[in-house]
Amino acid sequence: MKKYFSHETRGRTAVVTGASSGIGAAYADRLAAEGYDLILIARRKELLDAIKKNIGREHGVKVTVLAADLAGETGLRRAVRLVESDSTIDVLIHSAGFGTRGHLIDVDESKITGMIRLHTVATAVLTRAALTSMKESNRGSIVNVSSIGAFFTTSHYVVYSATKAFINMFTQGLRDELVGTGVRVQALCPGLTSTGFMFTDEYRDFNYGEIPRFAWMAPERVVEESLAGLRKGKTVVIPGRGNRLCVGALTAPVVGPLIGRLLALLGRGRNSY
Repeated sequence: MKKYFSHETRGRTAVVTGASSGIGAAYADRLAAEGYDLILIARRKELLDAIKKNIGREHGVKVTVLAADLAGETGLRRAVRLVESDSTIDVLIHSAGFGTRGHLIDVDESKITGMIRLHTVATAVLTRAALTSMKESNRGSIVNVSSIGAFFTTSHYVVYSATKAFINMFTQGLRDELVGTGVRVQALCPGLTSTGFMFTDEYRDFNYGEIPRFAWMAPERVVEESLAGLRKGKTVVIPGRGNRLCVGALTAPVVGPLIGRLLALLGRGRNSY
């Protein structure tokens, strides 16, 4: 197995949020294989406990779990205290996130505010909490999981895209602040990934048959491309050649706006208004 971290990882810790499934769980397994002890944070304790047991058995590393909702003030405070109290943290992966589907006026207000808090406030606050130990040791890696949706938006996903755009800008600005510190940062922008992300009420009428199988990426492959990019010092990583081509086309000065309008019209046609 290829190693992405050249320094000694035994006795060092990686924090992964959203670790109970999908991309977060794939990061947890991969970082444990690299030799890192883990702090895993997610809402569902039963899933965290199962992952803790499996990783501990397979990789022999120490695993600490925290069941907390980072979209809420109480859960975020608990996570921050845990991160600030651990001077061995070398890696922070902020993978926790969720999406909603629908026009803004139809989306529940609590989901809007929760998404904004989780994707923006939690990203900034947890990053700040981890930076102290990283700067003291002159090394560290921070990955904030964004989305290709950060590069464009359409109707049905306006808040989601806006919060992911924040993650990209935040991470790129942080890169400039951390020059010379030995701390690397990355905004990971995956496209369609085979996770439970879309298995929610908002997507109950979503036709998965409209999407070809080749468009989906396995979370393990997403993580491999992320860590490869981190080793090369890439600040923004879009895993998958098809996703990179898609972003290039949708952000082109002439083509991008036309496609955006077309997608908006298609989305409007699926509603009664």
